[in-house]
Amino acid sequence: MDTKQRHSTIDKFLIQFDQALRTCSPGAAQARRSSPAAGLSDSELKLSDKKHIAGLMRINHTGEVCAQALYQGQAATAKLDQVRQSMEHAAEEEVDHLAWCDERLQQLDSRPSLLNPLWYGISYGLGAAAGLAGDKWSLGFVAETEQQVCEHLEQHQQELPEADQKSRAILNQMIEDERQHGESAKQAGGSELPLPIRQAMSAMSVVMKKMTYRL
Repeated sequence: MDTKQRHSTIDKFLIQFDQALRTCSPGAAQARRSSPAAGLSDSELKLSDKKHIAGLMRINHTGEVCAQALYQGQAATAKLDQVRQSMEHAAEEEVDHLAWCDERLQQLDSRPSLLNPLWYGISYGLGAAAGLAGDKWSLGFVAETEQQVCEHLEQHQQELPEADQKSRAILNQMIEDERQHGESAKQAGGSELPLPIRQAMSAMSVVMKKMTYRL
């Protein structure tokens, strides 16, 4: 019997709820790849620099929480099995980013955002809506999301103190992975989103970053 047929509506809800808990709970994500920062020395940083770096990494961590939710929402409503599997695979790869950012926050004596459950819920809804709109739009949504993520990661690279090689190594690998996810979505048939939607996504990102930097 096919696995999907054995899953009742309640089963699917519980699976999604478990995924949300593991995504939003600090320390729950387990990376398959070693952190790019492993083996690098942790330079002495001023307290003000540590707080700023922690704020940036908290934003990046929340971005990965949102990515998990987006992919899970899209996978739940994708019409083609290959698109659903692609979303689920991308979500698995994003777990590494989530774990790396979480670990870096611990090293900085900080914590993830308290607002992560809120952002997860909003992002899941957006992902599900994109999936319902059709696979080409869902894939286009992924491509646009990854492009915007790369842009803010590159901005964070510029803001990092020169001495913080650990965070820089993590962001470098994240940018490489995100670009690959975006390109894969385009090659799979993703359509470019209308300008108003791209602008709305960017505006929401700005609000999220401002709120998450401290909270």
